[in-house]
Amino acid sequence: MSEQVNHIKEYRGYEYKDILVDKDKVGFYLDSYENFGWTVDERFMSRALQTANAKGKIQLKLRRERGLINRVELTRLQRHFEDSIAQMERLERSKTATATMAALTTGLIGTAFMAGSVFAVIHEPPLILLCIMFAIPGFLGWILPNFLYKNLVFKRNEEINPLIQQKRDELYEICGKGHKLLTN
Repeated sequence: MSEQVNHIKEYRGYEYKDILVDKDKVGFYLDSYENFGWTVDERFMSRALQTANAKGKIQLKLRRERGLINRVELTRLQRHFEDSIAQMERLERSKTATATMAALTTGLIGTAFMAGSVFAVIHEPPLILLCIMFAIPGFLGWILPNFLYKNLVFKRNEEINPLIQQKRDELYEICGKGHKLLTN
């Protein structure tokens, strides 16, 4: 009789995690979460990479073994990593927030002056001098926001980029600590 060999896998418990990331940062997140014991859940990833949502985000499906030796410390490092990522994203968004508000405000003020110019010209009798006095700042209020926006974003980038680089270094340090825990 032929001997029958059972090839049954040993049971392993997993924990699962779904994260929503920008399409252009998928590699960074996969590399980073790998340092905390997470691996890509291959059963779902091929489908996830093909379907990005309307905002250009992809849902990553990750899993890791529940029996990791340093799981508690890895989870603590992972939370620190996620908090640092959130801080870095807030810094990125702050680059344009002030510039956008200043440009919008300038545009609205220009529009108010232009409205005053229109009311002056349709007045009976037309107030041409007042129309010109209102039209000049009105046109400036429509032209300047673009230059104002670019200038403010440039200045804010100069302030924020060193802080973002500092956060990036912190992220790499956290990932290094996680990797060290996994390999020990």
